[in-house]
Amino acid sequence: MRAFIFALILFFTAQIPVYAQDAAEPQATIDAEDTTQSDQKIEQRLSSIFEKVTGTEDVQVDVSAGVVTLSGDVANETAARDAMDIATRTDGVVTVEDDINRTLDVRGNVAPVLQGFQDDLRNIYRALPLIVLSLVVFIAFGLFGGWLARRKPLWQRVSPNPFLAEIVAQIVRLAFWAVGAIIALNLIGASSLIATILGGAGVVGIAIGFAVRDSLENYISSIMLSLRQPFRAQDHVVINDLEGIVVRLTSRATILMTLEGNHLRIPNSTVFKGTILNYTTNPERRFDFEIGVDGADDPVAAMQTGLKAMKTHVFVLSDPQPGAVIKTVGDSNIVIFFFGWIDQTATDFGKARSYAIRSVINVLDEAGFTMPEPIYRLRFDGDLKAAGDKLLSSPNKDGSKTASLSEKAPKAPSINTEASLVDVSKDTHLEEKVAEERQQTGDDDLLDENKPKE
Repeated sequence: MRAFIFALILFFTAQIPVYAQDAAEPQATIDAEDTTQSDQKIEQRLSSIFEKVTGTEDVQVDVSAGVVTLSGDVANETAARDAMDIATRTDGVVTVEDDINRTLDVRGNVAPVLQGFQDDLRNIYRALPLIVLSLVVFIAFGLFGGWLARRKPLWQRVSPNPFLAEIVAQIVRLAFWAVGAIIALNLIGASSLIATILGGAGVVGIAIGFAVRDSLENYISSIMLSLRQPFRAQDHVVINDLEGIVVRLTSRATILMTLEGNHLRIPNSTVFKGTILNYTTNPERRFDFEIGVDGADDPVAAMQTGLKAMKTHVFVLSDPQPGAVIKTVGDSNIVIFFFGWIDQTATDFGKARSYAIRSVINVLDEAGFTMPEPIYRLRFDGDLKAAGDKLLSSPNKDGSKTASLSEKAPKAPSINTEASLVDVSKDTHLEEKVAEERQQTGDDDLLDENKPKE
């Protein structure tokens, strides 16, 4: 029922413009005089036209009082519609009756197609020299553009950046192919096709742009990174929490070698928009750690004692000097923040920090400072004091007494002895692996040592 009502609404809506047009434009009047001579003229005129039009040669015309009746045989609906259209546009015709027989025979429908195909072949044969000339021009422009694009010294003078130079060369190559295509189309008289091709190329370009926007973003990021040069090969960097040694920068990704020796590929769009921490740019690097002492100890004395131990190490730089500050004061302890500087080009950061922590802990212990420990309060029901004293004073089975914890603990080596035995030399294994790989990869690298680093 709903579908029926909807169909009625569409029908009456479609009829409204017709009624409005009928009311706005009055119908042409019909002549009341005798039209016998006019009918003969219309019949002769239409017959002569149908004899000249392909597909309507067998159409018969009968005109009476301005009413044209078409009969006869035609091959298909297209020919019948052409005949009806010609008769309707003839002056003096009141209306047209369609009595045409559509035979739909194979010969009548296939013959025009074959004839049109033969005509096209004849036209192509006549235009063959011009087509060959157009192809020669198109190929000549393309080859010249390719030869010009391969002149790397020329484009490197235009753009010192090798990546940009390659892009400019490719643009020149495509430009020459496009100019050759336009000239070739003009030679064969298909200049109107150029606008169609350009319009279609614009629509296709927009669609492709949306489809490959991530790739385009990555490509543009590669260009910007090659210009900015935020790092060098063999730099120790952290990119968005991804840490490693820089191997190379390609047109698609940044290659890192992680501290575990694995390869890590990061898309250049991520690198360009990400946070980059470069440890290699500044050779001086600060290490720090926290150590707590008992709340009853003197924190200033602990700071001076710890700094004295740190200064005994050769790897700790004297300029800038190491330092110590009180960070927090707790209920039963005081936390001291120690820091010092090293030269990363000669010293391993992790080893230096570890040995510095150990030396400060040992010297504080030797100086009598108490390290904070968890405090537990125990409550005993009954008189257990005597039992505890008896247990501590009772000898072992062999007659010896139990040694205290301080007697069992190994003695810490002196500061000078430990400092002389420390090996904090830099580990160059990863840098050697990176250098070896760069020699094997060739020129696929956008990093340039001759350009300033951002």
